[in-house]
Amino acid sequence: MAQHISPYHAPNFYADALAKGRHRDIVGGRWEETGKIQMELLLGADLQPDHHLLDIGAGSLRLGCKAVPYLTSGHYWATDLSGTLLKRGYETEIADKSRLSPAQLIEDANFNFPGVPDNITHAIAFAVFTHLPANHLRRALIQIRGRFPALQKLLFTAFLAPDASASLLPVKQPDGVVTHDTRAPYHMLTEDVLQLTRASGFAVDQHQTRLPRGQVLFVATPA
Repeated sequence: MAQHISPYHAPNFYADALAKGRHRDIVGGRWEETGKIQMELLLGADLQPDHHLLDIGAGSLRLGCKAVPYLTSGHYWATDLSGTLLKRGYETEIADKSRLSPAQLIEDANFNFPGVPDNITHAIAFAVFTHLPANHLRRALIQIRGRFPALQKLLFTAFLAPDASASLLPVKQPDGVVTHDTRAPYHMLTEDVLQLTRASGFAVDQHQTRLPRGQVLFVATPA
């Protein structure tokens, strides 16, 4: 069987899951807990109702269903590998659809952010780079830095390995998830995450609080 970058890249992954009504499960489960944490992280990063938020890898709008009521109408944008999953989230999870146009939910497989306006002030990529090789993080960081001149904060998560030798082997994360260096879910070295972020034009802080599944939060600000 061919190895895909992640389970999300396997043929028919989304079609099969959505046919079974699993639009919440396939974004990692723990729907309410994780969405609440994401919103709390953004509020901690000074997100205000009049700011413009980009939710990268938004899936079925686990965060969106909380952010849309908080933000000024039209100030939430979302991208994901699957436009179908975004649409299902819009249909089932957004209570007041007058506050969010479906045109602001954008399928994007390569972090090109087509159609997203350049006035984004805050962006979050929660549990996105945990399922992608490091070159995808590099590409996303470079694209974000170049595309959004008004950006104030970028929040993203990663799994970490404790040291270089350990990174070559499976690593059991604090929350029990086993991560790998060459297949999903992926881990990285702290110094690699910091270097990639700084080289892309950001200052970056690593937060010590462990998030669901053992992820680590990084907060980047344009340098």
